[in-house]
Amino acid sequence: MAAATTILSPAQQDFIRAQKMFFVATAPRSDQGHVNLSPKGLDTFRILAPTQVAYADFTGSGIETIAHIRENRRLTIMFCSFEGRPNILRLYGTGRAVEPTDPNFPALQKLFTQSPLRSIITLDITRVTDSCGYGVPFFTYQGERDQLLNWCQKKTPEELAAYQLRKNSTSIDGLPGLNSQPAQ
Repeated sequence: MAAATTILSPAQQDFIRAQKMFFVATAPRSDQGHVNLSPKGLDTFRILAPTQVAYADFTGSGIETIAHIRENRRLTIMFCSFEGRPNILRLYGTGRAVEPTDPNFPALQKLFTQSPLRSIITLDITRVTDSCGYGVPFFTYQGERDQLLNWCQKKTPEELAAYQLRKNSTSIDGLPGLNSQPAQ
């Protein structure tokens, strides 16, 4: 069974910083709703404290993570070692979507070099577990894909706002999505 703590150790923080990819999982309260699992990359993850982390959230075709966090705040983030020593690290806790209209957004935005950001997702950690990862295969990192950032940067603020209004107002289960417009 995995070892459990409530804070990130220095070794776990180093492990996180070495990973090129992580996964985010959320779910609505309803048994009829859809569980969401999203891969993330692009150097978007930051450790704010041993009990708090954040990641940059870009405009996309869905809004499930934000909608689920807004409804029940449950969020799990998972890291897997695809190179080197096997390991799986999961961070559990309460999430928050910090949108551009939030007074905390400018300070958090400074931690990220990419733009425009739809929001910044924070996680207040309540549980940290790691496990063996023996079943995770080896993969070799070849680089980041640039399509998402290029797509966002080619849009005007008005075009991004229109896209977010069309695609990010509600989740696939009908839960409220973004509160603010336009993207910054």
